[in-house]
Amino acid sequence: MSEDQARNAGEVLIVTGMSGAGRSTVANALEDLDWYVVDNLPPQMLRPLLELSDLAQGAVPRVAAVVDVRGREMFAGLPEAALSLRDGRPVRVLFLDASDDVLVRRFEAVRRPHPLQQRGTIVDGIRRERALLAPLRESADVILDTSTYNVHDLTTRIGELFAAEGAPAHTLTVMSFGFKYGLPPDADLVADMRFLPNPFWTEELRSLTGQDEAVKDFVLDQPGAREFLDAYARALRPVLEGYQRENKRHSIVAIGCTGGKHRSVVMAQELAGLLADVHGVAVAVTHRDLGRE
Repeated sequence: MSEDQARNAGEVLIVTGMSGAGRSTVANALEDLDWYVVDNLPPQMLRPLLELSDLAQGAVPRVAAVVDVRGREMFAGLPEAALSLRDGRPVRVLFLDASDDVLVRRFEAVRRPHPLQQRGTIVDGIRRERALLAPLRESADVILDTSTYNVHDLTTRIGELFAAEGAPAHTLTVMSFGFKYGLPPDADLVADMRFLPNPFWTEELRSLTGQDEAVKDFVLDQPGAREFLDAYARALRPVLEGYQRENKRHSIVAIGCTGGKHRSVVMAQELAGLLADVHGVAVAVTHRDLGRE
């Protein structure tokens, strides 16, 4: 790889380790962090995969490959394949581990055999896998023992280790809509602005929208408008903080009025502004029904 190619190459993470230590959870968490994840990849396919990502010219900046003993005989080529990739490209190996008794309980809970169990017991499979993976564990960049982790704990830890610098932990969409067109089916929370007078009945405002200053001033000057915004923003702050603790990465707060043209547009935009400083949250605004009338 040339110096320019190395500088432009994306980050590579190889996820491996003990069966039952949480590889599927890690793969899902990495996808949520905008990694391009390939599961159960034969080690011999690592370089072709990365060559394809190079051809994407930055469209796939971070690639994670889950490689484990499900690859059977092909898995033996992982140490050599990982070493060959360290030619200027940022490559890390994450090794997931857990205690034997925890691994046994996890296999028993899902009622599946260990991939190396053969005709023996789960413990026999775990011992074979530990012996096979010992050299890889010693050379891993990150060793993560998941024995005491639940799914949420592991997802949080992966975010701490592998989220892009400065990336938000949660994305909030504040959506205006019109009740007469139906509730947004994907909304997490819904608020009704029909307690405010409708600008539609003011002739000079009827043809305008909530994006016009005249409508904005009309709506915000109504009794209860600003009080609602302040109170609702305060109420949402602990909710958004809780979403982050629970690793819920996306949410939609829907703000409705009759047609989704005046009141809900103003209030959605104002609410988004009040929540823009919540730590770890990126706020976006969308107007679902604006322009339908």
